Amino acid sequence: MSIPVSDQTISDISHVIQLSVAPVFLLTAIGTILGVLSTRLARIVDRARALNDRLETVTEDRMPAIHQEMQSLAARRRFVNFAITSGTISALLVCVSIATVFLGAVLKASIAIPVATLFILAMGAFVAALVFFLREIFLAVRSLHLG
Repeated sequence: MSIPVSDQTISDISHVIQLSVAPVFLLTAIGTILGVLSTRLARIVDRARALNDRLETVTEDRMPAIHQEMQSLAARRRFVNFAITSGTISALLVCVSIATVFLGAVLKASIAIPVATLFILAMGAFVAALVFFLREIFLAVRSLHLG
């Protein structure tokens, strides 16, 4: 059984695909930020492991400095985790909004409010991810000891 496809149906689908292009670019940006955040998290974990290994051989007078740096790394890890969670939620909301646009087109349903709501929530989550990322960077810079 074949489904008849009219010129209008193809036009409608083309329009829906055009509407989905902007959110796909947003997904690319979110994916890039998530990649950066994952790298930062890996570096924090590597540094914490190195410091933990050093605790066994370090002198008593160096111990407080290592513990202080470990606390700073723990705080940074929390902010990166919050940023990754927010960024992932944002990406999921964008994907759901794209799916909603297509579902609305197929069902010929009015989906403007749900799509707008999903997009606003996605942008809110993305803003939260960027704020957590910025907070982690501030902590990293504050804990930096040069010389």
